[in-house]
Amino acid sequence: MRSREIRFNAFDMNTVGHIQQGLWTHPRDQSHRYNELQYWTDYARRLEAGLFDGIFFADVVGVNDVYGGSIDAALSGAVQLPVNDPMLLVPAMAAVTQHLSFGITANLTYEPPFLFARRMSTLDHLTGGRIGWNIVTGYLDSAAKAIGLDAVAAHDDRYDLADEYMQLVYRLWEESWDDDAVVFDRARGIYAVPEKVRKIHHRGKQYSLDAIHLCAPSPQRTPVLYQAGSSTRGRQFAATHAECVFVNGQKTEGVKAIVDDIRRQAVGFGRQPDDVKVFVGATIVTGRTQKEAQEKFEDYRRHASSEGALVHAAASLGIDFSKYDLDEPIETGKSSAIVSNVEAMNRTAGPQWTKRKLLEQMVLGSRQAPMVGSAEEIADALVRWTTEAGVDGFNLSRTVVPECFDDIIALVIPILQERGLYKTGYAPGSLREKLFGAPRLPESHVAAGFRKRS
Repeated sequence: MRSREIRFNAFDMNTVGHIQQGLWTHPRDQSHRYNELQYWTDYARRLEAGLFDGIFFADVVGVNDVYGGSIDAALSGAVQLPVNDPMLLVPAMAAVTQHLSFGITANLTYEPPFLFARRMSTLDHLTGGRIGWNIVTGYLDSAAKAIGLDAVAAHDDRYDLADEYMQLVYRLWEESWDDDAVVFDRARGIYAVPEKVRKIHHRGKQYSLDAIHLCAPSPQRTPVLYQAGSSTRGRQFAATHAECVFVNGQKTEGVKAIVDDIRRQAVGFGRQPDDVKVFVGATIVTGRTQKEAQEKFEDYRRHASSEGALVHAAASLGIDFSKYDLDEPIETGKSSAIVSNVEAMNRTAGPQWTKRKLLEQMVLGSRQAPMVGSAEEIADALVRWTTEAGVDGFNLSRTVVPECFDDIIALVIPILQERGLYKTGYAPGSLREKLFGAPRLPESHVAAGFRKRS
Protein backbone atom coordinates (compact mmCIF):
# COMPACT_ATOMS: atom_id res chain seq x y z
CA MET A 1 0.00 0.00 0.00
CA ARG A 2 1.15 3.56 -0.72
CA SER A 3 2.30 5.92 2.01
CA ARG A 4 0.07 8.94 2.56
CA GLU A 5 0.94 12.48 3.54
CA ILE A 6 0.48 12.37 7.29
CA ARG A 7 -1.70 14.91 9.09
CA PHE A 8 -1.53 15.89 12.76
CA ASN A 9 -4.17 17.37 15.03
CA ALA A 10 -3.45 18.21 18.64
CA PHE A 11 -6.17 16.47 20.66
CA ASP A 12 -7.19 18.44 23.72
CA MET A 13 -10.05 19.66 25.86
CA ASN A 14 -10.83 22.90 27.68
CA THR A 15 -10.04 21.28 31.00
CA VAL A 16 -7.16 20.13 33.22
CA GLY A 17 -7.31 16.34 32.86
CA HIS A 18 -8.24 15.16 29.37
CA ILE A 19 -7.11 11.67 28.29
CA GLN A 20 -3.89 10.92 30.21
CA GLN A 21 -5.26 11.20 33.73
CA GLY A 22 -2.95 12.46 36.46
CA LEU A 23 -0.30 14.05 34.23
CA TRP A 24 -1.53 17.48 35.29
CA THR A 25 0.45 16.81 38.49
CA HIS A 26 3.75 16.84 36.56
CA PRO A 27 5.74 19.96 37.52
CA ARG A 28 6.29 20.98 33.88
CA ASP A 29 2.67 20.52 32.77
CA GLN A 30 0.81 23.76 32.01
CA SER A 31 -2.75 22.46 31.56
CA HIS A 32 -3.82 24.08 34.85
CA ARG A 33 -3.71 27.37 32.89
CA TYR A 34 -6.72 26.32 30.80
CA ASN A 35 -8.67 29.33 32.16
CA GLU A 36 -6.12 31.79 30.72
CA LEU A 37 -6.70 33.09 27.20
CA GLN A 38 -2.99 33.62 26.61
CA TYR A 39 -2.39 29.94 27.31
CA TRP A 40 -4.59 29.08 24.33
CA THR A 41 -3.29 31.79 22.00
CA ASP A 42 0.32 30.73 22.73
CA TYR A 43 -0.79 27.14 22.12
CA ALA A 44 -2.26 28.07 18.73
CA ARG A 45 0.88 29.93 17.64
CA ARG A 46 3.05 26.98 18.65
CA LEU A 47 0.97 24.47 16.67
CA GLU A 48 0.86 26.63 13.54
CA ALA A 49 4.61 27.30 13.66
CA GLY A 50 5.04 23.53 13.84
CA LEU A 51 2.73 22.97 10.82
CA PHE A 52 0.07 21.04 12.72
CA ASP A 53 -3.12 20.77 10.69
CA GLY A 54 -5.33 21.74 13.59
CA ILE A 55 -6.44 21.35 17.15
CA PHE A 56 -9.28 18.92 17.80
CA PHE A 57 -11.29 19.81 20.89
CA ALA A 58 -13.11 17.10 22.80
CA ASP A 59 -16.02 18.09 25.02
CA VAL A 60 -18.65 16.65 27.34
CA VAL A 61 -21.68 18.31 28.90
CA GLY A 62 -21.92 15.91 31.83
CA VAL A 63 -19.68 14.47 34.51
CA ASN A 64 -17.87 11.16 34.90
CA ASP A 65 -19.93 9.79 37.79
CA VAL A 66 -20.26 6.09 36.93
CA TYR A 67 -17.24 5.04 39.02
CA GLY A 68 -18.56 4.44 42.52
CA GLY A 69 -21.78 6.22 41.57
CA SER A 70 -20.22 9.55 42.55
CA ILE A 71 -18.38 12.56 41.13
CA ASP A 72 -15.92 12.61 44.03
CA ALA A 73 -13.08 10.82 42.25
CA ALA A 74 -13.59 12.91 39.10
CA LEU A 75 -13.44 16.13 41.11
CA SER A 76 -10.40 15.22 43.19
CA GLY A 77 -8.54 13.83 40.18
CA ALA A 78 -9.59 16.56 37.71
CA VAL A 79 -10.99 13.93 35.36
CA GLN A 80 -12.51 16.21 32.71
CA LEU A 81 -13.92 18.33 35.52
CA PRO A 82 -14.16 21.30 35.69
CA VAL A 83 -14.63 21.72 31.93
CA ASN A 84 -15.22 24.90 29.92
CA ASP A 85 -16.84 25.48 26.54
CA PRO A 86 -14.27 24.94 23.73
CA MET A 87 -16.11 27.10 21.18
CA LEU A 88 -15.29 30.31 23.02
CA LEU A 89 -11.56 29.68 22.55
CA VAL A 90 -11.71 29.57 18.78
CA PRO A 91 -11.99 33.26 17.82
CA ALA A 92 -8.97 34.17 19.97
CA MET A 93 -6.87 31.28 18.64
CA ALA A 94 -7.93 32.06 15.08
CA ALA A 95 -6.96 35.72 15.50
CA VAL A 96 -3.29 34.80 16.09
CA THR A 97 -3.08 32.21 13.29
CA GLN A 98 -3.79 32.00 9.56
CA HIS A 99 -3.98 28.31 8.77
CA LEU A 100 -4.58 26.29 11.95
CA SER A 101 -7.96 24.57 11.90
CA PHE A 102 -10.35 23.97 14.79
CA GLY A 103 -12.37 20.79 15.21
CA ILE A 104 -15.08 21.40 17.79
CA THR A 105 -16.97 18.61 19.55
CA ALA A 106 -20.61 19.61 20.01
CA ASN A 107 -23.40 17.41 21.31
CA LEU A 108 -26.43 17.64 19.04
CA THR A 109 -28.74 15.87 21.50
CA TYR A 110 -29.07 18.82 23.84
CA GLU A 111 -29.08 21.85 21.55
CA PRO A 112 -31.66 23.10 19.03
CA PRO A 113 -30.32 22.85 15.46
CA PHE A 114 -31.39 26.42 14.62
CA LEU A 115 -29.14 28.02 17.27
CA PHE A 116 -26.29 25.60 16.73
CA ALA A 117 -26.23 26.23 12.97
CA ARG A 118 -25.91 29.98 13.57
CA ARG A 119 -23.00 29.54 15.99
CA MET A 120 -21.06 27.31 13.62
CA SER A 121 -21.65 29.65 10.68
CA THR A 122 -20.43 32.54 12.81
CA LEU A 123 -17.23 30.66 13.66
CA ASP A 124 -16.75 29.72 10.01
CA HIS A 125 -17.00 33.41 9.07
CA LEU A 126 -14.67 34.59 11.83
CA THR A 127 -11.99 31.99 11.05
CA GLY A 128 -12.16 32.32 7.27
CA GLY A 129 -13.41 28.76 6.87
CA ARG A 130 -11.24 26.87 9.37
CA ILE A 131 -14.00 25.18 11.35
CA GLY A 132 -14.90 21.52 11.70
CA TRP A 133 -17.64 19.93 13.77
CA ASN A 134 -17.14 16.65 15.60
CA ILE A 135 -20.68 15.26 15.65
CA VAL A 136 -21.51 13.50 18.91
CA THR A 137 -24.77 12.36 20.46
CA GLY A 138 -23.61 12.05 24.09
CA TYR A 139 -23.34 9.04 26.36
CA LEU A 140 -23.50 10.40 29.91
CA ASP A 141 -26.69 10.06 31.95
CA SER A 142 -25.48 13.04 33.98
CA ALA A 143 -25.74 15.24 30.87
CA ALA A 144 -29.29 14.05 30.17
CA LYS A 145 -30.32 14.72 33.76
CA ALA A 146 -28.79 18.19 33.61
CA ILE A 147 -31.36 19.24 31.00
CA GLY A 148 -34.34 17.51 32.59
CA LEU A 149 -34.30 13.99 31.11
CA ASP A 150 -34.24 10.79 33.15
CA ALA A 151 -31.37 9.14 31.28
CA VAL A 152 -29.48 9.19 28.02
CA ALA A 153 -31.37 7.67 25.09
CA ALA A 154 -30.43 4.22 23.78
CA HIS A 155 -27.34 4.15 21.57
CA ASP A 156 -29.01 3.50 18.21
CA ASP A 157 -31.93 5.82 19.03
CA ARG A 158 -29.44 8.67 19.43
CA TYR A 159 -28.21 8.09 15.89
CA ASP A 160 -31.79 8.10 14.57
CA LEU A 161 -32.26 11.50 16.19
CA ALA A 162 -28.92 12.61 14.75
CA ASP A 163 -30.01 11.77 11.19
CA GLU A 164 -32.94 14.17 11.47
CA TYR A 165 -30.75 16.81 13.12
CA MET A 166 -28.28 16.59 10.24
CA GLN A 167 -31.07 17.05 7.72
CA LEU A 168 -32.08 20.28 9.45
CA VAL A 169 -28.62 21.83 9.74
CA TYR A 170 -27.86 20.90 6.13
CA ARG A 171 -31.00 22.72 5.06
CA LEU A 172 -30.06 25.79 7.09
CA TRP A 173 -26.47 25.86 5.87
CA GLU A 174 -26.97 24.79 2.25
CA GLU A 175 -30.54 25.60 1.23
CA SER A 176 -31.68 28.74 3.02
CA TRP A 177 -29.46 31.29 1.23
CA ASP A 178 -28.35 31.33 -2.41
CA ASP A 179 -24.65 31.92 -3.02
CA ASP A 180 -25.42 35.30 -4.60
CA ALA A 181 -28.09 36.43 -2.12
CA VAL A 182 -25.82 39.09 -0.61
CA VAL A 183 -25.23 41.88 -3.15
CA PHE A 184 -24.11 44.73 -0.82
CA ASP A 185 -25.41 47.35 -3.23
CA ARG A 186 -24.87 50.71 -1.54
CA ALA A 187 -26.23 52.71 -4.46
CA ARG A 188 -29.63 50.99 -4.37
CA GLY A 189 -29.61 50.39 -0.62
CA ILE A 190 -29.97 46.63 -1.04
CA TYR A 191 -27.83 44.36 1.09
CA ALA A 192 -29.47 40.98 0.37
CA VAL A 193 -32.02 39.98 -2.28
CA PRO A 194 -35.17 38.68 -0.53
CA GLU A 195 -36.03 36.30 -3.39
CA LYS A 196 -32.72 34.51 -2.83
CA VAL A 197 -33.34 33.75 0.85
CA ARG A 198 -35.94 31.16 1.82
CA LYS A 199 -37.51 29.76 4.96
CA ILE A 200 -36.86 26.17 5.92
CA HIS A 201 -40.10 24.35 6.78
CA HIS A 202 -39.68 21.08 8.67
CA ARG A 203 -42.04 18.92 10.70
CA GLY A 204 -40.32 15.75 11.87
CA LYS A 205 -40.38 13.15 14.60
CA GLN A 206 -38.00 15.08 16.84
CA TYR A 207 -37.87 18.63 15.49
CA SER A 208 -40.02 21.35 13.98
CA LEU A 209 -38.63 24.42 12.25
CA ASP A 210 -40.05 27.36 10.30
CA ALA A 211 -37.27 29.92 9.81
CA ILE A 212 -34.51 31.20 7.60
CA HIS A 213 -30.89 30.64 8.57
CA LEU A 214 -29.80 33.80 10.38
CA CYS A 215 -26.32 33.85 8.84
CA ALA A 216 -25.31 34.72 5.30
CA PRO A 217 -23.35 31.91 3.59
CA SER A 218 -19.99 31.31 5.28
CA PRO A 219 -16.82 30.23 3.42
CA GLN A 220 -17.50 26.51 3.83
CA ARG A 221 -21.27 26.77 4.45
CA THR A 222 -21.29 23.39 6.19
CA PRO A 223 -18.28 22.99 8.51
CA VAL A 224 -15.97 20.05 7.87
CA LEU A 225 -17.76 17.08 9.41
CA TYR A 226 -15.94 14.86 11.91
CA GLN A 227 -17.45 11.79 13.53
CA ALA A 228 -16.03 9.36 16.05
CA GLY A 229 -18.46 6.45 16.10
CA SER A 230 -16.98 3.06 15.23
CA SER A 231 -19.91 0.89 16.32
CA THR A 232 -22.04 -0.74 13.63
CA ARG A 233 -24.59 2.09 13.74
CA GLY A 234 -21.84 4.68 14.10
CA ARG A 235 -20.09 3.45 10.97
CA GLN A 236 -23.29 3.75 8.98
CA PHE A 237 -23.71 7.32 10.21
CA ALA A 238 -20.07 8.12 9.40
CA ALA A 239 -20.33 6.64 5.92
CA THR A 240 -23.36 8.85 5.28
CA HIS A 241 -22.18 12.13 6.78
CA ALA A 242 -18.54 12.24 7.91
CA GLU A 243 -15.64 13.70 5.99
CA CYS A 244 -13.16 12.86 8.74
CA VAL A 245 -13.55 9.88 11.05
CA PHE A 246 -11.78 9.63 14.41
CA VAL A 247 -11.07 6.08 15.60
CA ASN A 248 -9.49 4.88 18.81
CA GLY A 249 -6.03 3.40 18.50
CA GLN A 250 -5.82 -0.36 18.96
CA LYS A 251 -4.28 -3.07 16.80
CA THR A 252 -3.72 -1.98 13.21
CA GLU A 253 -5.78 -4.84 11.81
CA GLY A 254 -8.76 -3.80 13.92
CA VAL A 255 -8.53 -0.21 12.75
CA LYS A 256 -8.08 -1.32 9.14
CA ALA A 257 -11.30 -3.35 9.33
CA ILE A 258 -13.18 -0.28 10.58
CA VAL A 259 -11.61 2.01 7.96
CA ASP A 260 -12.34 -0.41 5.12
CA ASP A 261 -15.93 -0.90 6.26
CA ILE A 262 -16.67 2.83 6.56
CA ARG A 263 -15.19 3.54 3.12
CA ARG A 264 -17.05 0.59 1.61
CA GLN A 265 -20.32 1.87 3.04
CA ALA A 266 -19.52 5.40 1.83
CA VAL A 267 -19.23 4.07 -1.71
CA GLY A 268 -22.63 2.44 -1.21
CA PHE A 269 -24.02 5.92 -0.50
CA GLY A 270 -22.59 7.21 -3.78
CA ARG A 271 -19.42 8.70 -2.31
CA GLN A 272 -15.76 8.07 -3.15
CA PRO A 273 -13.38 6.27 -0.76
CA ASP A 274 -11.15 9.35 -0.60
CA ASP A 275 -14.14 11.44 0.51
CA VAL A 276 -13.47 10.06 4.01
CA LYS A 277 -10.21 10.73 5.85
CA VAL A 278 -9.45 8.76 9.00
CA PHE A 279 -7.57 9.98 12.07
CA VAL A 280 -6.33 7.58 14.75
CA GLY A 281 -6.00 8.62 18.37
CA ALA A 282 -2.37 8.33 19.46
CA THR A 283 -0.13 9.21 22.40
CA ILE A 284 3.55 9.83 21.66
CA VAL A 285 6.50 10.01 24.04
CA THR A 286 9.70 10.61 22.11
CA GLY A 287 13.27 11.84 22.33
CA ARG A 288 16.44 12.00 20.29
CA THR A 289 17.26 8.45 21.32
CA GLN A 290 15.28 5.47 22.54
CA LYS A 291 16.95 5.84 25.95
CA GLU A 292 15.92 9.48 26.23
CA ALA A 293 12.34 8.61 25.27
CA GLN A 294 12.20 5.76 27.79
CA GLU A 295 13.49 7.99 30.58
CA LYS A 296 10.86 10.59 29.75
CA PHE A 297 8.19 7.91 29.72
CA GLU A 298 9.22 6.64 33.16
CA ASP A 299 9.16 10.22 34.43
CA TYR A 300 5.64 10.75 33.09
CA ARG A 301 4.49 7.38 34.36
CA ARG A 302 5.20 8.35 37.96
CA HIS A 303 2.49 11.01 37.69
CA ALA A 304 -0.19 8.94 35.95
CA SER A 305 -3.35 8.19 37.91
CA SER A 306 -4.78 4.67 37.68
CA GLU A 307 -7.89 5.71 39.57
CA GLY A 308 -8.40 8.69 37.27
CA ALA A 309 -8.09 6.38 34.28
CA LEU A 310 -10.71 4.04 35.76
CA VAL A 311 -13.05 6.99 36.45
CA HIS A 312 -12.87 8.06 32.79
CA ALA A 313 -13.11 4.49 31.47
CA ALA A 314 -16.10 3.74 33.69
CA ALA A 315 -18.08 6.61 32.16
CA SER A 316 -17.14 5.95 28.53
CA LEU A 317 -17.69 2.20 28.82
CA GLY A 318 -20.76 2.41 31.06
CA ILE A 319 -19.23 0.06 33.66
CA ASP A 320 -18.62 0.79 37.36
CA PHE A 321 -15.18 -0.73 37.89
CA SER A 322 -15.27 0.00 41.62
CA LYS A 323 -17.56 -3.03 42.00
CA TYR A 324 -14.98 -5.50 40.64
CA ASP A 325 -11.94 -7.16 42.17
CA LEU A 326 -8.73 -7.10 40.15
CA ASP A 327 -9.17 -10.53 38.54
CA GLU A 328 -12.96 -10.76 38.50
CA PRO A 329 -14.35 -11.10 34.95
CA ILE A 330 -16.11 -7.90 33.94
CA GLU A 331 -19.59 -8.15 32.51
CA THR A 332 -20.02 -5.57 29.75
CA GLY A 333 -23.71 -6.25 29.13
CA LYS A 334 -25.82 -3.84 27.12
CA SER A 335 -24.62 -0.28 27.60
CA SER A 336 -25.88 3.06 26.31
CA ALA A 337 -22.37 4.49 26.58
CA ILE A 338 -19.77 4.44 23.80
CA VAL A 339 -20.43 1.06 22.21
CA SER A 340 -17.31 1.22 20.02
CA ASN A 341 -15.14 1.56 23.15
CA VAL A 342 -16.59 -1.65 24.59
CA GLU A 343 -16.09 -3.40 21.25
CA ALA A 344 -12.50 -2.18 21.12
CA MET A 345 -11.80 -3.50 24.62
CA ASN A 346 -13.29 -6.88 23.68
CA ARG A 347 -11.01 -7.04 20.64
CA THR A 348 -7.96 -6.09 22.69
CA ALA A 349 -8.45 -8.12 25.87
CA GLY A 350 -11.02 -10.70 24.85
CA PRO A 351 -14.63 -10.92 25.98
CA GLN A 352 -13.65 -11.98 29.52
CA TRP A 353 -11.44 -9.06 30.48
CA THR A 354 -10.65 -7.96 34.02
CA LYS A 355 -9.74 -4.77 35.85
CA ARG A 356 -6.15 -6.00 36.05
CA LYS A 357 -5.98 -6.33 32.25
CA LEU A 358 -7.41 -2.86 31.92
CA LEU A 359 -4.95 -1.36 34.40
CA GLU A 360 -2.04 -3.00 32.55
CA GLN A 361 -2.96 -0.86 29.54
CA MET A 362 -3.35 2.34 31.56
CA VAL A 363 0.35 3.06 31.93
CA LEU A 364 -0.10 6.80 31.35
CA GLY A 365 -3.56 7.20 32.85
CA SER A 366 -5.67 6.15 29.88
CA ARG A 367 -6.68 3.07 27.89
CA GLN A 368 -4.57 4.36 24.99
CA ALA A 369 -1.22 2.55 24.94
CA PRO A 370 1.51 5.15 24.24
CA MET A 371 4.06 4.99 21.46
CA VAL A 372 7.46 5.32 23.15
CA GLY A 373 10.66 5.58 21.15
CA SER A 374 13.21 7.70 19.39
CA ALA A 375 11.95 10.14 16.78
CA GLU A 376 13.03 7.72 14.03
CA GLU A 377 11.14 4.87 15.70
CA ILE A 378 8.04 7.01 16.12
CA ALA A 379 8.18 8.09 12.47
CA ASP A 380 8.45 4.43 11.42
CA ALA A 381 5.45 3.52 13.58
CA LEU A 382 3.31 6.32 12.15
CA VAL A 383 4.16 5.34 8.60
CA ARG A 384 3.20 1.73 9.36
CA TRP A 385 -0.21 2.93 10.52
CA THR A 386 -0.82 4.79 7.28
CA THR A 387 0.30 1.92 5.07
CA GLU A 388 -1.16 -0.99 7.02
CA ALA A 389 -4.41 0.52 8.31
CA GLY A 390 -5.06 3.06 5.54
CA VAL A 391 -5.39 6.02 7.92
CA ASP A 392 -4.63 9.61 6.93
CA GLY A 393 -3.48 11.15 10.18
CA PHE A 394 -3.43 11.22 13.95
CA ASN A 395 -5.20 13.02 16.77
CA LEU A 396 -2.31 13.35 19.21
CA SER A 397 -3.47 13.50 22.81
CA ARG A 398 -1.38 15.57 25.18
CA THR A 399 0.77 14.13 27.93
CA VAL A 400 2.83 16.91 29.54
CA VAL A 401 1.89 20.06 27.70
CA PRO A 402 3.40 21.93 25.86
CA GLU A 403 6.58 19.87 25.73
CA CYS A 404 4.83 16.83 24.24
CA PHE A 405 3.96 18.84 21.12
CA ASP A 406 7.32 20.62 21.10
CA ASP A 407 9.00 17.20 20.89
CA ILE A 408 6.86 16.16 17.92
CA ILE A 409 7.46 19.46 16.14
CA ALA A 410 11.22 19.51 16.76
CA LEU A 411 12.01 15.81 16.37
CA VAL A 412 9.36 13.80 14.50
CA ILE A 413 8.01 16.19 11.87
CA PRO A 414 11.43 16.93 10.31
CA ILE A 415 11.99 13.20 9.77
CA LEU A 416 8.59 12.82 8.11
CA GLN A 417 9.35 15.87 5.96
CA GLU A 418 12.65 14.35 4.83
CA ARG A 419 10.70 11.27 3.73
CA GLY A 420 8.24 13.42 1.79
CA LEU A 421 5.40 12.41 4.12
CA TYR A 422 4.65 15.73 5.83
CA LYS A 423 4.00 19.18 4.43
CA THR A 424 6.70 21.87 4.51
CA GLY A 425 4.12 24.66 4.28
CA TYR A 426 0.38 25.14 4.41
CA ALA A 427 -1.79 24.95 1.31
CA PRO A 428 -4.00 28.02 0.81
CA GLY A 429 -7.71 28.11 1.48
CA SER A 430 -10.24 26.84 3.97
CA LEU A 431 -9.99 23.67 6.05
CA ARG A 432 -12.00 21.73 3.47
CA GLU A 433 -9.79 23.04 0.67
CA LYS A 434 -6.69 21.93 2.55
CA LEU A 435 -8.14 18.47 3.13
CA PHE A 436 -10.09 17.84 -0.07
CA GLY A 437 -9.19 20.58 -2.54
CA ALA A 438 -12.66 22.19 -2.66
CA PRO A 439 -14.41 24.72 -0.39
CA ARG A 440 -17.82 23.02 -0.45
CA LEU A 441 -19.12 19.53 0.18
CA PRO A 442 -19.02 17.48 -3.04
CA GLU A 443 -22.12 16.71 -5.08
CA SER A 444 -21.90 13.09 -3.89
CA HIS A 445 -22.54 14.11 -0.27
CA VAL A 446 -26.06 13.83 1.13
CA ALA A 447 -26.09 17.57 1.91
CA ALA A 448 -25.78 18.41 -1.77
CA GLY A 449 -29.38 17.31 -2.27
CA PHE A 450 -30.54 20.20 -0.10
CA ARG A 451 -28.22 22.60 -1.89
CA LYS A 452 -29.87 21.72 -5.19
CA ARG A 453 -33.29 22.72 -3.86
CA SER A 454 -32.12 26.33 -3.69
